Amino acid sequence: MPTTMTASEVHKQYTEVAAAFHKLIPDPSLRLAFSRQVDGYIRQYVLGVWQADNASSITPRHVEFYNAIWTPGNPVPSALYWEVASGVANFDLFQPPAFFEDLRRYDRMKGTSLARRFADQLTLLLLLFAAVDGVVSESEAGFVNACSDLLLELCNKDGLRSDRPAIRVDEFVAPKPGQPAAPAVKAETAPAKQEEPPAQEPEPTLDELLAQLDALCGLERVKKDVKSLINLVKVRRLREEAGLPVPPMSLHLVFMGNPGTGKTTVARLLANIYHAVGVLSKGQLVEVDRSGLVAGFVGQTALKTQEAVQKAIGGVLFIDEAYALVNADNANDFGHEAIEVILKNMEDHRKDLIVIVAGYTDRMEQFIHANPGLESRFNKYFFFEDYDGKQLMEIFRSMCKKNGYTLSEEGEQFMEKDLQGLYEERDENFGNARDVRNLFEQAVARQADRVSQLEGPTREQLMELKPEDLEEPSSGDR
Repeated sequence: MPTTMTASEVHKQYTEVAAAFHKLIPDPSLRLAFSRQVDGYIRQYVLGVWQADNASSITPRHVEFYNAIWTPGNPVPSALYWEVASGVANFDLFQPPAFFEDLRRYDRMKGTSLARRFADQLTLLLLLFAAVDGVVSESEAGFVNACSDLLLELCNKDGLRSDRPAIRVDEFVAPKPGQPAAPAVKAETAPAKQEEPPAQEPEPTLDELLAQLDALCGLERVKKDVKSLINLVKVRRLREEAGLPVPPMSLHLVFMGNPGTGKTTVARLLANIYHAVGVLSKGQLVEVDRSGLVAGFVGQTALKTQEAVQKAIGGVLFIDEAYALVNADNANDFGHEAIEVILKNMEDHRKDLIVIVAGYTDRMEQFIHANPGLESRFNKYFFFEDYDGKQLMEIFRSMCKKNGYTLSEEGEQFMEKDLQGLYEERDENFGNARDVRNLFEQAVARQADRVSQLEGPTREQLMELKPEDLEEPSSGDR
């Protein structure tokens, strides 16, 4: 039997490779873009590798490996079997990551070879995940080669020379049946000239986190409130160091706003910010809703809620749609038990646990006022306003760029008008960025139907979204 790696070993290897490449990037903005995007892109490419092998042979081990792709300090996200299997089956085309273009631009300006090095590292990482079953098949190697060739072709187009030989994927292909199988490929397998050993992914600095916050579309009021909160924490620390009295302060927060306004994203950033300024020891975000806290039997809710809290100690417990914990029509509802457990832990772990509750504005106000304990502990409110038409368009453009799509001039005009109308006609079901994401995914599906009819489509045709891709078909056309 070939020697294979465990999911935790894969996570370690992946983290080290990502951290090593992160250190090679001199430009702060490029480092930030790489850190924010690398996990998502690698996850997509791994789905393509497994599709090339056999889309119908996904196992729980594949799911474990997939969940190991996560470099930040947050817990490994838990994708389910059906999500991975569906992702493998539906993988479409390999597109270079958005930050790769930025790497190429930097290389052209500075005469460096960051883009080529990334192509090499991507090749090694994909081989690592191709070996989930202990061997790398010829079909998997073919996919990895195709990905590598596309990236290297772009580098060649830029006139970017290589300072080291290209990685030979065929060397990792499993032997024919009957011969000893190749051992699992480790991501640490690297060109001989690698300058320094992989290092642990550095934690983002406060400046980097604030840059991420500022990069978010809209949310000007929230950004101002976050920065005021940081200033308050800093001054409190300075007063402590100066021997001055520090009045009690609650850092627990209420996020109020409609769906899709960035509440979870800001909560995750705040968890890291609290860690960066020394308020929290770890800075992870644990996201739950009623179903993650409340059980259906007497005595089980307390255990379930306590388990969630334990995961969050050292970081932030984010409770979405928190008002669902209060059932005014049933005084014996188990949600009340969950609230009491949370309140107790907020006191017991007040120095290393932050709780953020979130939901619709009117319902959150009712929720906070439903329990005196909640009122006393939650006195800071962040209001997340709906995105306007221009902001919705900015979000749509960012989705296009991140996923390797472009808008034709007519497509740009169409979406600006369409999203402005979406904003002006919004009602209680308006989903903000979620609605934009749905529109983008629908447009990609329609574009795929259109482009699949072309014979030998060009790279530009594979990327371009036209008005016919963006427009919802009439009922008669469906």
